[in-house]
Amino acid sequence: MSDQVSEHVDVVIVGAGLSGIGAAYRLSTMAPDRTYAILEARDAMGGTWDLFRYPGIRSDSDMYTLSYPFQPWTKKTSIAAGGDIREYIQGAADEFGIAEHVRYGHRVQSASWSTEDARWTVTSEVDGRTVEQTCDFLFFCSGYYDYDEAYTPDFPGIEDFGGQVIHPQFWPEDLDYAGKRVVVIGSGATAITLIPSMADDAGHVTMLQRSPTYITSLPQEDKIAAGLRKVLPAETAHRVTQVKNAATAIGFYEFCRRFPGAARKLLLTRAGRSVPEDFDAKHLTPTYDPWDQRLCVVPNGDLWRSIRRGRASIVTDRIERFDETGIVLESGERLDADVVVTATGLKVVALGKVAIDVDGEKVDPGSRFVYKGLMLSGVPNLAWCIGYTNASWTLRADLTWRYVARFLNHLRDKGYAYGMPDPAGAEGESAPALDLQSGYVQRAKDVLPQQGSESPWTVRQNWFLDAWDNARTDLDEAMVWTPQKVAVG
Repeated sequence: MSDQVSEHVDVVIVGAGLSGIGAAYRLSTMAPDRTYAILEARDAMGGTWDLFRYPGIRSDSDMYTLSYPFQPWTKKTSIAAGGDIREYIQGAADEFGIAEHVRYGHRVQSASWSTEDARWTVTSEVDGRTVEQTCDFLFFCSGYYDYDEAYTPDFPGIEDFGGQVIHPQFWPEDLDYAGKRVVVIGSGATAITLIPSMADDAGHVTMLQRSPTYITSLPQEDKIAAGLRKVLPAETAHRVTQVKNAATAIGFYEFCRRFPGAARKLLLTRAGRSVPEDFDAKHLTPTYDPWDQRLCVVPNGDLWRSIRRGRASIVTDRIERFDETGIVLESGERLDADVVVTATGLKVVALGKVAIDVDGEKVDPGSRFVYKGLMLSGVPNLAWCIGYTNASWTLRADLTWRYVARFLNHLRDKGYAYGMPDPAGAEGESAPALDLQSGYVQRAKDVLPQQGSESPWTVRQNWFLDAWDNARTDLDEAMVWTPQKVAVG
């Protein structure tokens, strides 16, 4: 039993990060007759951009595609610091009256759908007590990272290490690494962000990687965007820059997938020109093709600059064990360290780890098919907002927010109580909804929903095609609708 039934709203949005605030805006403008509440587990807005506080935290997509289409990005930086993104999200929530709908400290535990009542009961833990909200539609905008746990491999002997071991997801505010020897384990976006940010103060920073990642440099500022802002209204300049940058990102992705050999040569040549002449190319040469894993971006080549200055270095090897003063490598070499940062990845979860059932039957997301990239086969009136893997998160997220608003209007206009994608899902072979070979995705293959080979059960990685289809989508395609009950008497 719950201690309190707090409210009923038309829509419950889970998560007050970039996605949750964007979803609330589209809901309030495209379906303004619907009431909503945003349930946020933490005590602050911002999601990822409030959780992660490690040095140098920044966007890994340009802000003209990561920011909201309805709230132009006006700062000079195209690759933005985490604090600036956090302030941007808060600013949008305040300006559009969304902040007042956020219920902080609501850690959603479960959600139960009743076909008889045609509504969800959402149960949250709030200050040690249980609170319930009911809603007609449940919208998960909590991303797919576990905020409570991160991924750290089982390193032999790590308990013997006499220094500090830090995971970037739980960065201590008082960490003092000035003049110290720092080893960052990992080669993904977090590692290449941390290294140049720590290099000026640390004695030396070493990136220890098991295998290299494709890395490319982008300017910190977008000069074309700056020029457009001088001659066009802010919203128009923002939109033109967004389309330009999206076309560039998606075009390069398609080039990589169609011509992997040429893309590999281009990326390795660019990286090779950025490091000292005697730098060993093995540290820059991945074993996989471009975009089998997400491409990493360094603004203004800051990582390469730290290496050229001798403040940072890269070691490609495997860990044999930790000892009291550092790390012993399989090659027999060792790295002495005072601080070790395990930038070894994140833990992927589905639907915020919330226990979901439909009429008492547990819903296992890993056994369901994803419908149009946002709903699950056989689950009524529920959507999950996830972004692109090859481009900015917000590009796909905004399509999802728009779709949900149109879905709700369709329910009202047709007199439906609820709708759900065909419980049978897709025919034929299936594949995980996320198509990257990255470790954090592969570890979650059984957790994530499946996709099929044909529409509407595929997850495409092309914003232009998705935007075209989304604007013209058939809301009745592969859907099962149930009319509202007519009151008698």
